[in-house]
Amino acid sequence: NIVPTPVKINLINMLAETGLQVIEATSFVSPKWVPQMADHAEVMQGITQLPGVSYPVLTPNLKGFQAAVAAGAKEVSIFGAASELFTKKNINCSIDDEVMAAARAANVPVRGYVSCVLGCPYEGKISSAKVAEVSKKMYSMGCYEISLGDTIGIGTPGSMKEMLTAVMKEVPVGALAVHCHDTYGQALANILIALQMGVSVVDASVAGLGGCPYAQGASGNVATEDLVYMLHGLGIHTGVDLQKLMDTGTFICNALNRRTNSKVSQASCRL
Repeated sequence: NIVPTPVKINLINMLAETGLQVIEATSFVSPKWVPQMADHAEVMQGITQLPGVSYPVLTPNLKGFQAAVAAGAKEVSIFGAASELFTKKNINCSIDDEVMAAARAANVPVRGYVSCVLGCPYEGKISSAKVAEVSKKMYSMGCYEISLGDTIGIGTPGSMKEMLTAVMKEVPVGALAVHCHDTYGQALANILIALQMGVSVVDASVAGLGGCPYAQGASGNVATEDLVYMLHGLGIHTGVDLQKLMDTGTFICNALNRRTNSKVSQASCRL
């Protein structure tokens, strides 16, 4: 089902009020490929952009980049994959040189996503050397940060450590982020390993929503509520109000008529 535009706008505004500093607002992909994102310009124009909060958007190609900038985007993300087959099947998500050149000319920061870093639905295991190669390419092209995505959530702390060790030889750890789906229940364990290795940016999704339309069976990204709970338990200051975050998760789950995937929210409902 297509989520109504006002619901998306409310969700983004509520997330910004929790203290989160970065909220990926929408994706400027073709509506033909992802109909859910057809209202990207309306979303960007409808949200209240708070000072100190950035609202990057995904732009797979030059046309998407131009539309994003016209809609007021001040930061964009591009994506590639460590798997060539996944690249071909996922709206041909090869790294777009044109977007990088246009972003440089417009002085727009670019974040790079690398998908399938710990496994691919089509190719199976992915070599850490391949992940390091793609990450190095994105970083050398000018991406200020590389987000390493376990798209199908198949990774373990062991494979996460091996992959990060390889990538950190090519890209400074300060420019790395991790993006862990929770399909096999390993996301928090994998994130803890990344934190211990020096990574300080983690992607998450409120209520654990999401998945991947090109990776059947993949569950959503780690729930933001669960990640914040763990970080606070480690004594890491996030500036995020966990109760407000849980309330935001409740709002979007009610709007979608679905149950939260956040263990913290589920437990809090039972207390």
